[in-house]
Amino acid sequence: MRVLVVGAGIGGMAAARGLAAAGHDVTVLERAGGLRLGGGAITLWCNGTGILGDLGVDLSGTGRRLEALALRTPRGRQVADVDMAAVGARLGSAARVVPRGALLTLLADGLPDGTVRFGARVADVHLDRDAVRVRTDDGGVHEADFLVGADGLRSRVRAEVLGGGPAAATGVVGWQGLTPAPLDFGGTSTMVIGRHGDCGFMSAGGGLMQWFFDGPPAPADRSALDVLRARYAGWAEPIPTILASLAEADVEVHPQFRHTVPRRWGTGRCVLLGDAAHVMPPAVALGANQALEDVAALLGCLAAADAPRGVAEAYSARRRAKAARASAVASGALAVSGPRTLLQTERLIGAATVPGRLATAVVERLIRAVSSRY
Repeated sequence: MRVLVVGAGIGGMAAARGLAAAGHDVTVLERAGGLRLGGGAITLWCNGTGILGDLGVDLSGTGRRLEALALRTPRGRQVADVDMAAVGARLGSAARVVPRGALLTLLADGLPDGTVRFGARVADVHLDRDAVRVRTDDGGVHEADFLVGADGLRSRVRAEVLGGGPAAATGVVGWQGLTPAPLDFGGTSTMVIGRHGDCGFMSAGGGLMQWFFDGPPAPADRSALDVLRARYAGWAEPIPTILASLAEADVEVHPQFRHTVPRRWGTGRCVLLGDAAHVMPPAVALGANQALEDVAALLGCLAAADAPRGVAEAYSARRRAKAARASAVASGALAVSGPRTLLQTERLIGAATVPGRLATAVVERLIRAVSSRY
């Protein structure tokens, strides 16, 4: 079957790899001039690494294996400690922190030459009973039997096929980066939650650290680094050391968005995948993992279908509840304004200390709840 994939991000490239391995004739249309290898590192939970393993992606030399999660208060009090090594052993695949660019490179290396066509921006999409046609801004017309819209937050495929409004801003802004690590964090990913924001830091392998801060929008006349150093002044180490190690150019600023997870993820010969279907806040690091869950579900539905036209309904039914659960968890993980912030004080968070065995069980249950692998 001829399949067009729009978008060469993690979801699109993973889909292309799985589709090619299944014997389909795959073309990826990407509006950028090349793979976008920038950005930070991503946390791949056990389900995500398991799916990548199924796709033949070897992560063993990339990033850093995640052995533990730690939750702290701004003054440094440990609230929870999660044994991710034990979770990985039970679920059959270890969690990892992997630079986004490195993962994209691994995915691309498994594709036949010429699979990805760069500089191909979608102008319009036409679906009929027997085929799909995508016209690009350069005048090219691409015809296929099936279309996968993996073109992200501002998906042109979603707008053309499903319509509806854009994703809604959550009112939270993320500041993040992938930079040389001033300290060795080992295999522990740490998150610190405060009254009006949070931060996190972890090793991403190769002497790099992934760090992030989430909070309300900052005044436009102040530099991002000045805002972070003012907001997080007084927070316990290693946060001051991390902030002192950064330059202004290290900071990426990303307003956060959320789509209501749609009932239909496609129509006829077209489906949506990843952020094009269900963009969600990065809290709890579920977005990329949910895109990989989409890929696994889509490959299964295509393999089981008698004809391409029945895939969209089966795929929507398989993914809708799990993705909606993940979106709800990600959207409810942090408040930066309103009455919920009263529950995020040092005193209340510190009083909510959770035994390690219970915290580990909760995280394992979450991974199982948003995945179809278990």
